[in-house]
Amino acid sequence: MAKVAALVLAAGRGTRFGAEVPKQYRTLAGRPVLRHSLERFCSHPAISQVCVAYHPDDEARYQAAVAGLELTPPVVGGSTRQDSAHRGLEQLAEAAPDYVLIHDAARPYLRAADIDNLIEALQGNEAALLALPLADTLKREEAGRVADTVPRAGLWRAMTPQAFHFDAIRRIHQDHAGQEHTDDASLAEAAGLSVALVEGSAKTMKITREEDLEMMEALLSQAPRRIRVGSGYDVHRFSEGDSVRLCGVDIAHNATLAGHSDADVGLHALTDALLGAFARGDIGQHFPPSDPQWRAADSAIFLQEAARLLRAEGGQIDNVDVTLICERPKISPHREAMRARIAELLALDIDDVSVKATTTEGLGFTGRQEGIAAQATATVSLPPRSQQSQAPGAEG
Repeated sequence: MAKVAALVLAAGRGTRFGAEVPKQYRTLAGRPVLRHSLERFCSHPAISQVCVAYHPDDEARYQAAVAGLELTPPVVGGSTRQDSAHRGLEQLAEAAPDYVLIHDAARPYLRAADIDNLIEALQGNEAALLALPLADTLKREEAGRVADTVPRAGLWRAMTPQAFHFDAIRRIHQDHAGQEHTDDASLAEAAGLSVALVEGSAKTMKITREEDLEMMEALLSQAPRRIRVGSGYDVHRFSEGDSVRLCGVDIAHNATLAGHSDADVGLHALTDALLGAFARGDIGQHFPPSDPQWRAADSAIFLQEAARLLRAEGGQIDNVDVTLICERPKISPHREAMRARIAELLALDIDDVSVKATTTEGLGFTGRQEGIAAQATATVSLPPRSQQSQAPGAEG
């Protein structure tokens, strides 16, 4: 099977968009535009790696947008689109993919079928691009007036992704460095490659103006998302030690929590709550205690994997709530640090994270200070079933 990489170009400043925040980081249906584009590739089974070319001024925005996604380390883009693509290809070269799909971050709507069709087209062609046949009459302008009507027969509107044999497009970028072309397909054409047309969807529009963002928001909001709630519960006994880890925060104590991993009872309960919210089993199925690779592992790994699986299905986390049940240690001095750590791990606003604590007034094993228990709830929203069954971004 061919090894396919995706390169997403997100280094532009969006001057035509006219907003202070670059368009690829504007919020669309609750998430940055860039994240929508990335999730389409990360969730596609044929894509082996995804890399982003971004602008260094956007470092904080980029990190927030991609939190929880498995990506190749990003590359700093250049002063032009072509330069950014060239740098991204060099970043991907070590992995030696067979094919590469180059995509504009500002096209957040992408069907899984479009990716399939582009990859299939490469099996018999040197390159391929997603495009639409023109439907509107074209007018050529001079001095603000119509100078001519341009026949539209045979004319197509180029979009992205654009797909290439990796070694060929990398070599072409190296050979044509310093030249300027409007997209990678035109560069390939200039080098003599034959580029196949793959008909896409008008919904794969590029966001260039505020009204485009409004139209895309309406498109993604047409079908109501499904709200789901998951719950989790976990318990760990005390053993000899001098600290405990709760919700990702290390707290000095006269004992530690025993477990195969780091025994973070709070994150374990929250991981189960997330998995339960979209019916993906429990923490033991994904990270069995019988597997030695998870011995002493940081439970942040478990929580972030649950979040990644959810987002790969087009889901998003709306809020989480953790209750720690113990007599000691006291939780209140560490509550805000716990909320901040969970928010960081899940790429959430801290206002969407709750951490509480209670005792059992001396009753039971927690009352006897033999261990700590935790329960958690996670509220998530999922795409409509018709969209989810076709993979995120599929057109129903």
